[in-house]
Amino acid sequence: MKLREIKHKGYKALIDALGVAGTLRFLQQLEVGCGDYTRERHQWLDQLTIDDFRNYVKQKKIEEQ
Repeated sequence: MKLREIKHKGYKALIDALGVAGTLRFLQQLEVGCGDYTRERHQWLDQLTIDDFRNYVKQKKIEEQ
């Protein structure tokens, strides 16, 4: 499927679900953003240890029970 088709189907799905006014309100909420995501991501990921990750996974498993 070409990008144009995906965009068209996406807009149609939004309009079908939200109506024209709701779709416009939804699209107004989307922002392009700013900054350097890659640099910012490294700032917090570089501090994460494998033990931190293991503990996070263990905690999530406990919460799911």
